Amino acid sequence: MEYKTEQEAFWSGNFGDDYSLRNTGADMLAANTAFFARALARAQGVESCIEFGANVGSNLMALKRLFPRQIQHAIEINQSAADTLAAQLPQATLHRLSILDYAPEQVFELVLIKGVLIHINPDYLPQVYEKLVASSRRYLLVAEYYNSSPVEVSYRGHAGRLFKRDFCGEILDAYPEMKLLDYGFVYRRDPLFPQDDITWFLMEKTASGCR
Repeated sequence: MEYKTEQEAFWSGNFGDDYSLRNTGADMLAANTAFFARALARAQGVESCIEFGANVGSNLMALKRLFPRQIQHAIEINQSAADTLAAQLPQATLHRLSILDYAPEQVFELVLIKGVLIHINPDYLPQVYEKLVASSRRYLLVAEYYNSSPVEVSYRGHAGRLFKRDFCGEILDAYPEMKLLDYGFVYRRDPLFPQDDITWFLMEKTASGCR
């Protein structure tokens, strides 16, 4: 398959397979459940959700614990991860493609992207932001590594694979209909439910931006 960027090919291949194996298990499910309980404490009526870059479905499974009747969609580029997700969440609608190839056709109460924007080619971030906002009926939850200015970081010995910046700020600046509702940080040394130093931002689409 041909991709627009080196990053897409990287995550669709063996490195993406290895990532999936590293990021599974009961401890992660518990940590993710605690994470979403906190990050979505001010959200209401999130009965539908789409996750951009869902991997094996660990985030969606955690959300199902909190919202058992939630209708879920998932976008995943890595086929091995997508296979696992389909087996674990058979009721979810799975889009097996790159985020850059996804064309929003419906809106969801919650749009989620977690640990994915940092791996997207920065030149394509405006396209991804547009897809995130277009897919949201009400809420957008972004959970990524934060930096006040754009910076590239070596990722497991690879260059051009991890980029930190103020993703939320860029979305707020580009889309006035999006308003910051809540935000927080989860430390990797949290003694109970750690995350990988993730800063999260919950945005809400105002009435003027709702479809």
